Amino acid sequence: MSVRTLEVVQSSARKRTRYTRYIIVGLTIVLILMTGWLSRWEVGQKRPLLDFDAFYIVAQRVWLGDAEQAYHLDRFTKLQMDAVGGKIDVLHWTYPPQFDLLVAPLALIPVGAAYFLFIAATLAFYLLTLRAIAKGCFALVVILLSPALFLTLACGQNGFLTGGLIGLACLTIERRQLLAGLSLGLMVIKPHLAVAIAVYALLARRWIAVVTATAVILLSAILCTLLLGPQIWSAFLGSVQDSSALLERGGFALFRSISVYAVLRTAGLSPSLAFLSQLVVAVFALSVVALAIYRNLPARWSLGLAAIASVLISPYAYDYDLPILGVGMALLLPDLTRLASELERVAIYSLMLISGFYGLLQVLRLSLQYGAGAIEHPVPAFSGFALLVLLGLTLRVLLRGAGELRLEVQRAPIQTIER
Repeated sequence: MSVRTLEVVQSSARKRTRYTRYIIVGLTIVLILMTGWLSRWEVGQKRPLLDFDAFYIVAQRVWLGDAEQAYHLDRFTKLQMDAVGGKIDVLHWTYPPQFDLLVAPLALIPVGAAYFLFIAATLAFYLLTLRAIAKGCFALVVILLSPALFLTLACGQNGFLTGGLIGLACLTIERRQLLAGLSLGLMVIKPHLAVAIAVYALLARRWIAVVTATAVILLSAILCTLLLGPQIWSAFLGSVQDSSALLERGGFALFRSISVYAVLRTAGLSPSLAFLSQLVVAVFALSVVALAIYRNLPARWSLGLAAIASVLISPYAYDYDLPILGVGMALLLPDLTRLASELERVAIYSLMLISGFYGLLQVLRLSLQYGAGAIEHPVPAFSGFALLVLLGLTLRVLLRGAGELRLEVQRAPIQTIER
């Protein structure tokens, strides 16, 4: 490498590091502003409803002994209206009871402090895990993921927590399977986002991780039954059925969804055809994981593909779940930047940015154009298509790179003899 080329590379790396610092400072400022904003409101005062409000309400119901109320839409709607006052865009509660127990301690402190504690802790957990995975590509991953990071923080969602758990599982599954199994088991709070990593663990025969994850799920289910009562499970299952029916009727803000189902539904396809297409995409995504293991790709590559596949499997996946995509790219970018052509790198970076920016830009546009009623206006979804193309392009680059690597290995002994 020439001296000038080295200087350009180092300069680019310094710029990325500086931009990353700006992003982290920006996230910190937004976190502080959001905490101050939430701390000024009292119960019943009219204000916009955040996703975090649902977490806080459920935490309160756990301590009051009637957490099952959150799974009945009419009762949960009233609780939300009482919390923030006036008309709201209703949030639905379909989280497994394990998540009810996880957020329960938040109710012991005021909502502003609870928001700060939850977001700050999960964001730090996520960024530290991401840095351990990405190493030299950490700055690039944070820059590409920045839209999703700001959006997750602004709505107070749990994407940093799920992203951190998936990242920790990927980081430890090859050498510390017990910890990986614990992390994977805790993903019971959003099991549809852990399917691809679970499939990897099974196909790669990481049995300690599989057994540990299963034990965590079973023991946590028993704990929920003891603390919340057996009725919590029937309430949870009823809520899942109701939400599935509502999703079929288009009752959610699908433009923020990152599923192919949302892309096709907003394009005018029927629910049955959209669900069938989503099933085909899910099978394809899991097949990519199976192919990576069958072709004996490096574990880092297989896990990276599994992380990308994770956000493509369920029709109920949203832009605040994209931190998991960051885990996949953190695993893959150190090699993708070397194996991909310049055009392929531009495409990969663009697709990743688009998947996060699209929902954020639509939220801002609709809010300015229509105000509080923005969710009532039809908007096409797009991010699911971008993610599908991203998975296919990434697989193509890695398979080509694996072929070139094997060819180099085969030629190495000949070159040695010739010397």
